[in-house]
Amino acid sequence: MNIEELLKRATEKKASDLHLIVGLSPVLRIDGDLTFIEKEKQITKKDMEQMALSLLNPLQKEKFLKERELDIGLEVDGSRYRVNLHFEKDNMGLVARVIENKIPTIEELGLPKIVYKLLDLKQGLILLTGPTGCGKSTSLAAMIEYINNNRFSNIITLEDPIEYLFTPNNSIIMQRQLGSDILSFASGLKHALRQDPNVIMVGEMRDLETIATTITLAETGHLVLATLHTYNASQTIDRIIDIFPPHQQNQVRMQLSMTLAGVISQRLLSKIDGGRVASREIMINTPAVSNLIREGKTTQLKTVIETSSKEGMVSIDQDIKRLFKEKLISKETAQLYMDNPEILDKFRII
Repeated sequence: MNIEELLKRATEKKASDLHLIVGLSPVLRIDGDLTFIEKEKQITKKDMEQMALSLLNPLQKEKFLKERELDIGLEVDGSRYRVNLHFEKDNMGLVARVIENKIPTIEELGLPKIVYKLLDLKQGLILLTGPTGCGKSTSLAAMIEYINNNRFSNIITLEDPIEYLFTPNNSIIMQRQLGSDILSFASGLKHALRQDPNVIMVGEMRDLETIATTITLAETGHLVLATLHTYNASQTIDRIIDIFPPHQQNQVRMQLSMTLAGVISQRLLSKIDGGRVASREIMINTPAVSNLIREGKTTQLKTVIETSSKEGMVSIDQDIKRLFKEKLISKETAQLYMDNPEILDKFRII
């Protein structure tokens, strides 16, 4: 089997991911669903080792065999991929995320107008959250590209690995990759202060040190965009607070209540006519939201979001209901992802 041919096939089929597992045929994820390709051909251990190691230089190979896990960025015939190499049952495995060559615009992704106001801020923390495979990286790239095209800023991105490649337009952009350009997100963030940034993008807030440094950067006059693997806005706040030891949590609540600009929680839903559409919960840090964060009353954030549409907020249930009303998703899909699916039982589309 040829890894480059399989990657090209994934791009041609408009798949989001390619999975290679010993003992199975190659698998593509298309519109959220898994499907076999070349079902009659199963991947042998020898096939897998040859394909995986052919992607690596000597240093990467040494690191992978030592740490048993590696993420790399890859380009094949003009198409880019984010590749995760790993071991399972003592066999090598591979998952490749297909990255679109063209960075989509905010309009193409259907991000709401309030996002423009967030991106025009000079400082603060914007969090983009959601489960794996929900399009966080794509939305984040569109937001950085908006700043690139509309502001004269110094933008620094910290990524693992670099996915979308930005071309400086009105801004200057430095893209730094974990492993080759920086040793950790936390150390990269600390040194970023000496690189005169206006905007900083953190690919993922993974640990306490990275989260603490990210919040501090947002406090000190920078616009910071970052991602978290959380399901909704209130869970995002809780996750950040809970990672700190108890004696620091009150201080972090205070910092977050002042520095947070907004939370965009995103997931992808199957459309009726094929493909997927994004549903988003938007929370803006208004005085009411700030007060609830500071007092630790995150369970009340949902109510504030649902009643603050004038400020640009929308709950996940409200947005999914909109997609259902516009006949983009089925009732079954809507109820599967809603926090309170029973509200659709009495809802009729006219």
